[in-house]
Amino acid sequence: MPATPRLSVQLYSVREQVAADPDATLARLAGLGFDAVEPFALLDRPAALAAALARHGLSAPSAQAPFLSDDIEFGGRRVPLPPLAMTLDAARAVGAEILVDPMVPADRWRDRDEVARTADRLNAAAETAAGVGLRVGYHNHAFEFATGDDGVSAYEHLVSLLDPRVVLEVDVYWAAVARQDVPALLCRLGDRVRALHVKDGPLVPDPFAGPGGYDPAALGQVPAGEGELPLTAILAAAPHAELDVVEFDHAPGDPFAAVAASAAFVRGARGVGGPG
Repeated sequence: MPATPRLSVQLYSVREQVAADPDATLARLAGLGFDAVEPFALLDRPAALAAALARHGLSAPSAQAPFLSDDIEFGGRRVPLPPLAMTLDAARAVGAEILVDPMVPADRWRDRDEVARTADRLNAAAETAAGVGLRVGYHNHAFEFATGDDGVSAYEHLVSLLDPRVVLEVDVYWAAVARQDVPALLCRLGDRVRALHVKDGPLVPDPFAGPGGYDPAALGQVPAGEGELPLTAILAAAPHAELDVVEFDHAPGDPFAAVAASAAFVRGARGVGGPG
């Protein structure tokens, strides 16, 4: 029987609290029974983050940072990204085993040649990462599931081109927003799925596809088990997952209470006891 995935929490869920007082935020998460977190601002003082994690009995088995693009948009301007080696060093500094790129922009999923170039970059990164004992992967949103003339989504076309060492961190909420049958998707992806982003909410129209843009607060996300996703079936469809990562793009009310409620749902669905 596969091992139960380790429960983690994406720190983006409590980003305002991290910005205000990172040490107190990590202490609060540890108090909720977490022993793992997933950092998102990986290049922001990784040594200090590693020390803070250790103080609170936490580790970071996975971490997110962009490495599949030359630059990213930040604060209304283009910001160049550091070399992959620097990002891998930061991942190693916080003790991560898996480095995940959180998003390749939507315009690079509309053309199969661009998808192939993304696959090439992921495969090259996997080779480099393997040399320092790390794995790399990709985290989806909704726009990757645009379907080509052959009826295959850009996302699954990407997967077909990947080195077996590349892992997938499937954001089940965004896949559902893209109107995927998520349990069926996970079954097709099989053992490539090594982490899940577990979140829930109403199945809103894809905010990346409309003129209004992406407003996290407008998504109406709720704690796991309280929305429209069949999360029990989704979790069961990923038997090779190593990590269940609780995440909110925007948490309702007290984000710590929302994170705790999601964690309780996941523990119950996985048949494991709570903290104590």
